[in-house]
Amino acid sequence: MSFEDADSSDLGLSGPSTMERFLFSCELSSKVPFFTFQGDEEDDTEHFLEFRTVCLGEGAKEESNVVEVTAMNHQGKNISVPIANLHINCLPMVSLGEFELKAPVTIRLKAGTGPVNISGLHFISSQAEESDLSGDEDDDDDELEDDDEDLSPIKPAKKKQKL
Repeated sequence: MSFEDADSSDLGLSGPSTMERFLFSCELSSKVPFFTFQGDEEDDTEHFLEFRTVCLGEGAKEESNVVEVTAMNHQGKNISVPIANLHINCLPMVSLGEFELKAPVTIRLKAGTGPVNISGLHFISSQAEESDLSGDEDDDDDELEDDDEDLSPIKPAKKKQKL
């Protein structure tokens, strides 16, 4: 799915940009205790990871499972923050809403053996060419004008006669 992002300034980009979204999912356990989300550094895009849910998987034990993320803060330093403390008896799932971080991001099972499933969205933002956008806008304007010509005037509703 691809769309044009009107609020590109929210992501730290200047000028028009396009945004693509993809489903993201990973599972952490004692066998695979961390996952690092990287973007493609070769192309001119920015990658973001939006966490939606963190939940215990099938076969989770009665123990605390702490999930933490490590990402860069506004000063360019890596910081680690716990985002969920799950327990099968009292809190098997957490909804994080729209918790978004710029790549690279490392997700770690800090305590517990899991399995813990993390799901969300992977956003890829890229700068759009001016010539590409100007052509699209002209086509949209033409379609709007054509739609206006096809509309007939609105007529008032007829009243029912009483018997």
